Amino acid sequence: MQLAPAQLEAHLQKGLRALYTLHGDEPLLLQEAADAIRAVARQQGYTERSVHTVAGAHFDWGAVLAAGGSMSLFADKQIVEIRIPTGKPGKDGSAALQQVAEQAQGNDTTLTLVLLPRLDRQTMQGAWFGALENFGVTLRLDPVERAQLPQWIAARLARQGQRVVAGDEGQRTLQFFADRVEGNLLAAHQELQKLALLHPSGELGFEQVEAAVLNVARYDVFKLSDAVLAGQAGRVQRMLDGLQAEGVAEVLVHYTMAEDIRALKRVRDALDAGRPLPMALREQRVWGQKERLFERVLPRLSARALDDLLQSAHVVDGIVKGLKSPDWPASGWQALHRLAMALCQACAAPPAAAAPRAKIPA
Repeated sequence: MQLAPAQLEAHLQKGLRALYTLHGDEPLLLQEAADAIRAVARQQGYTERSVHTVAGAHFDWGAVLAAGGSMSLFADKQIVEIRIPTGKPGKDGSAALQQVAEQAQGNDTTLTLVLLPRLDRQTMQGAWFGALENFGVTLRLDPVERAQLPQWIAARLARQGQRVVAGDEGQRTLQFFADRVEGNLLAAHQELQKLALLHPSGELGFEQVEAAVLNVARYDVFKLSDAVLAGQAGRVQRMLDGLQAEGVAEVLVHYTMAEDIRALKRVRDALDAGRPLPMALREQRVWGQKERLFERVLPRLSARALDDLLQSAHVVDGIVKGLKSPDWPASGWQALHRLAMALCQACAAPPAAAAPRAKIPA
């Protein structure tokens, strides 16, 4: 049984199941969901808890099966927690988890909680995950995307009896907060707790939030790619500064942008050759969020403009590897900023402006 995170509270109020599987790569959301399940379990008499962390190929799955199939020594009911940090239980683990799932049926003395990282589609189609899903409840806990982050912050403020000022000022406050904590949901939670300690319930002004919230954003190159293709110039500048401050390798940032430019050029060439857009995207293995971004920006990008961007990416490749190029900054990060802004501006241009050559900002 699949359950959306927003449905968990209502589900737990109706009754506790014997098996829960939580998977995702956002530690805060995983922790909160697990805590909510444990809290209801404690209220219902599950007072003993054992934790088994799967590590290495020689992990003793027999101990897990024994814990789930035996009565607790010190309590009437127990929680058995299985943590698999890699998301790969192995052959023995796969068989054991299927047995764990079957044991959960009709078991009113043991609550089994399986914690996993984010799983790919192939893993979720495996027999062991299918058994966990069929015999219990599974929750997929995805990170909060940047577009949803202001709303998430507002909802968390409401939980602690606080809110931002209505209107444009309030939206500016939420956007400011989101910019400072993007990519670091645990830090966002801590900053919200700080606001609860510093200020009473009620309305919060921009100055109060600005004075309290630190710049604890964390970025990754894949989110940078989405921001560039979305034409979000201000966000791209912040992300590049953040990646530089975190010590991310210049060549990795360049590779990500260059791959996007190459993929755009291949799809553009396929379109100009008469290929339908869905077929061209599929052939270049472009899907998901990136597929939607490509569909939006390709009408804005001519083959000529993409040729210019490809040439610029070639130049920046040399710069981040220590070479110098006339009319380009000697600094790898400055060159990356310039390339990112060129692609960002091209992606943000109206479709009618796609014909001119891409202008590389100085």
